[in-house]
Amino acid sequence: MARSTPRSGTRSVLLLFFISTTMWCLWTLSERDQRRYVSPLEAVAPLKVSHSPKSPENATFVTLARNSDLKDLLNTITSVEDRYNRRYHHDWVFLNDEPFSQEFQDVTSSLISGTAKFGVIPREHWSYPDWINQTEAQETRVRMKNIIYGDSESYRHMCRFESGFFFHHPLMQQYRYYWRVEPSTQLHCDIEYDVFRFMREKDKKYGFTITIHEYIATIESLWQVTTDFLKHYPQYVAKDNLMKFISDTDGLTYNLCHFWSNFEVADMEFWRGDAYQRYFNHLDQSGGFFYERWGDAPVHSIAASIFLNASQIHFFEDIGYSHPPYTHCPRDCISRGLKCNCLPKDSFDWDPYSCTKEYYNAQRLQMPPELLHQN
Repeated sequence: MARSTPRSGTRSVLLLFFISTTMWCLWTLSERDQRRYVSPLEAVAPLKVSHSPKSPENATFVTLARNSDLKDLLNTITSVEDRYNRRYHHDWVFLNDEPFSQEFQDVTSSLISGTAKFGVIPREHWSYPDWINQTEAQETRVRMKNIIYGDSESYRHMCRFESGFFFHHPLMQQYRYYWRVEPSTQLHCDIEYDVFRFMREKDKKYGFTITIHEYIATIESLWQVTTDFLKHYPQYVAKDNLMKFISDTDGLTYNLCHFWSNFEVADMEFWRGDAYQRYFNHLDQSGGFFYERWGDAPVHSIAASIFLNASQIHFFEDIGYSHPPYTHCPRDCISRGLKCNCLPKDSFDWDPYSCTKEYYNAQRLQMPPELLHQN
């Protein structure tokens, strides 16, 4: 019988090693695949994300919304978080005239890097005060049916609430500053500084991005009621006010200019202060929120322009922002190092219906060079 040669013995050992190694690898892969497919969430380690610290500023975003606004809010919240709040983690207060659904709370909370809070508006802040004749209010809505929101009852409650009550809501009481955000709005530029810190350190009380003219048919008596108030309380008129922004006649008439309040960053100490509280109560008693269709934008704008010094009002020119159908896009975005997904040529700023030119003139700011050469 022939004997095995050393070469054939080595070959057998190598063959056995190859077979055992292959079997071990297949068994290991099978085990690993089993673990992965049986429980995918357990097999994938959670990502460790390094978050910047929460801003120490006493501030919050605030949104007035209904449950039906959830879809329109998703992109808005994502825009604010991606462009700004992922760096600072400010809280976000949602207010509604009825309770928010669990779905609304769960979905919005999952998108917000700060703490989301949900509140119901007190009935007395979203209803007719005792001195309002509801029959007359209804007749007004019928008469104004061809004017935007002219026939809307809920819009009037909203304007009154935003004018005089949101900053008194229990959820807002703990904060000093707020940034108002509405559904379907977008931020277009990265904001790499704490907006609320800027407001505090620079002693700014009111900030905006878009200015616009109001419909005269909605506020026919607003200026007369305002001037009546000023006759009784002249001490509230700031020495270095911005009256020239809202009046071309040194206060005799209103030119309809206002800050578009769907974007506003402001100090609630101003709204809670004696001057504005007395002014709002005077307006409220007159009934114009219901007998006409006074908006919170002209109310806020008139008050800020008269009761604040001009230096306390700030144009956030570097913040790109859209509220359909209008957009504000910063000038010279690229040369200024701004990261924006808007085009300056599409900005509403210098449209004839805008009041940016009036604001520049009132603040004695230099007009953009290209506008100086226009006829």
